[in-house]
Amino acid sequence: MNNAVSGFSKLSKEDKINWIASTYFSYPEHAIATIKQYWNSDSKLQQLHDEFIENTITNFYLPMGVAPNFLVNEKYFSIPMVIEESSVVAAAAKSAKYWSSRGGFKASVLSSEKIGQVHFIYKGDVKKLEDFFQKIKPKFFEATESITKNMQKRGGGILDITLQNKTQELANYFQLHVTFETKDSMGANFINSCLEQLAKTLKAEAQVTSFFTEEEKNLQVVMSILSNYVPNCIVRAEVSCKVEELAEKNIENPQEFAEKFVQAVAIAEIEPYRAVTHNKGIMNGVDAVVLATGNDFRAVEAGVHAYASRNGKYSSLSHAKIENGIFTFWMEIPLALGTVGGLTSLHPLVKMALEILGKPSSHELMQLVAVTGLAQNFAALRSLTTTGIQEGHMKMHLNNILNQFQATKEERIAIAKYFENNTVSHASVVELIENLRK
Repeated sequence: MNNAVSGFSKLSKEDKINWIASTYFSYPEHAIATIKQYWNSDSKLQQLHDEFIENTITNFYLPMGVAPNFLVNEKYFSIPMVIEESSVVAAAAKSAKYWSSRGGFKASVLSSEKIGQVHFIYKGDVKKLEDFFQKIKPKFFEATESITKNMQKRGGGILDITLQNKTQELANYFQLHVTFETKDSMGANFINSCLEQLAKTLKAEAQVTSFFTEEEKNLQVVMSILSNYVPNCIVRAEVSCKVEELAEKNIENPQEFAEKFVQAVAIAEIEPYRAVTHNKGIMNGVDAVVLATGNDFRAVEAGVHAYASRNGKYSSLSHAKIENGIFTFWMEIPLALGTVGGLTSLHPLVKMALEILGKPSSHELMQLVAVTGLAQNFAALRSLTTTGIQEGHMKMHLNNILNQFQATKEERIAIAKYFENNTVSHASVVELIENLRK
């Protein structure tokens, strides 16, 4: 069947939906009803959502929850989280409450430098290119002044521009490596606008430089783009307490728990297969807050996982130790986040999330996102090294299974009672539902 369509983006929203429904569904009316079921009744709000992306047909809902009792740098926060995985918010809240009576989380921004690059091909004398760069470097700052002046007023702008010779890795390949400070803005558009102007200036100045040959004058700009790898935009999050203070219901022997916990982290530090899942748990917390606050979780994911591989082998983002009777668990991760611009000023729930967090600066948001990731990691490792991960996860997942089978109130009561003393699995829940309905 040929499902190609011409001029889809030019169709009205209604026509797009009708085409989707009639092309892919046996019962188009049912498909249309499902799509429209998720429209917002407020037409202005719906239009706002429609204009976030191209070819919008409906809204795709994810739950927004809150994890309270996060004590961060001696101040309490409730952390908004957007995620579909059932146990994540509960785990974060549990960790937050646990550490709130043990000194809470400590967080600090170590650096906030962002990076962009102009990638270009130059076939000629490298020494001449280096001399040319030093001569015209001030002109790069002059050419971007109209773009950077407002950012400079806020204490940001272009920090430095360097010429990078990459010819040993790729023939004739060079780059302008540019560092930025974008303050409370994530700064993607700002950085890319600066880079494109730098590229224009580079080409224009090369054309009028007398000591270049004709071939050298025609250097080729391949692309100008920010990098989502931000190894100098780092935030640190940490928890610590005396080993004996780790004791609680499922931690009767705190020394044994602490040693096992440190060992579990050490395994993630040296074993990539474990490290990927270990770090995925951290990102459960990180991504949920990044989404709730209207930031780019794909950029964050890409940058974080690159950072986890910075030493040539994929490794744990978090670390743990026992020293002089003190248990310490910490991590340092790259986070390029913003609290102004983009969705932060458009999406009503993003604005609400930032309000819940006390209208944080970008540095404060970096800290809150990092501690949520660390809390999530602690919750996972505590479960793994004590009761096992599935007990808590499957109890949370139970509700999803019951919804899938449209369980009645009476069935839910009977099923919940049964699993008070039995292990939850998908198969066991289905079997119990079938037995109840016989």
